[in-house]
Amino acid sequence: MDQHARIYIAGHRGMVGSAIIRRLRAKGYERLITRRHAELDLTDQAAVRRFFQDHPIDHVVLAAARVGGIQANNRFPADFIYQNLMIEANVIHAAHQAGVRHLLFLGSSCIYPKHANQPLREEDLLGGWLEPTNEPYAVAKIAGIKLCESYNRQHGTDYRSVMPTNLYGPGDNFDLETSHVLPALIRKFHLARLARDNNWPAIAADEARHGLIPQDMRRSLGIPGSLESETAPQVILWGSGRPYREFLHVDDLAAACLFVMQQPANALKHLFAATTADSGRGTSDHNLRPETCLLNVGTGRDLTIRALAETVAAVVGFDGEIVWDTGKPDLSL
Repeated sequence: MDQHARIYIAGHRGMVGSAIIRRLRAKGYERLITRRHAELDLTDQAAVRRFFQDHPIDHVVLAAARVGGIQANNRFPADFIYQNLMIEANVIHAAHQAGVRHLLFLGSSCIYPKHANQPLREEDLLGGWLEPTNEPYAVAKIAGIKLCESYNRQHGTDYRSVMPTNLYGPGDNFDLETSHVLPALIRKFHLARLARDNNWPAIAADEARHGLIPQDMRRSLGIPGSLESETAPQVILWGSGRPYREFLHVDDLAAACLFVMQQPANALKHLFAATTADSGRGTSDHNLRPETCLLNVGTGRDLTIRALAETVAAVVGFDGEIVWDTGKPDLSL
């Protein structure tokens, strides 16, 4: 990929998009094109089409998405499927119409079946039922992969997809209603430690910066406002804590994305074939079609949500009670 290439990063202000911007600039790529949501609404088909018509672009990184944790997915399933489908369809189609030959689509590991074999392999896609709590989001991401494959198949484009595991790092979202599991755990244990120390001004400052603390959590932490509380704070977490999850720093994902973008098509196809062959479960002709270009990105190491919570509690310095609410679904995002 030529260092003078004009690269449009959709979603450049998000955690993933901003990490990719950092990586590209560190490697000498300066002709980067970005637009804030106020400047370009990616769900507006006409606006996206005009943008690609007016700006010569060589490569596209499609990191824009409506994202959120398990509570947000449960509360806003229509928003998650509609907005993500519109973003993907508009950007991918407009890129093709404008003659953009190279595009990288960012997905999510939730595209795989709930009961898929471990470790997850690319050929597991569409092999079973999805996790119900985030199915609309997952369906939208699967559609994005299939859009890339379909344009490759029909129009000979070079549109690639990478599926990262659970991410963390700079720019993460700590809102307790919409965040993913790791930032939510970090903030909950941080607030619990502050409550244990009766540090109400720090809790108020945290709430002003990262969003409201739900009333049920205020009660469990014993936060009465500005007065000291005799209630020992406890952290209540959803589910059993038994599921395993894998985590990846967002800057490592950005490095992987640049690597995938820089590979010639034939080299990337060989890499994809090698990952599927290594599974030991065999591969199908469907998964090795010429238009298929899907790669998982992760560390290959996982841990239980319970172990993660205990690690975060130790690092943050909270030694109080952790309660697992098994009446709620297991944390999955």
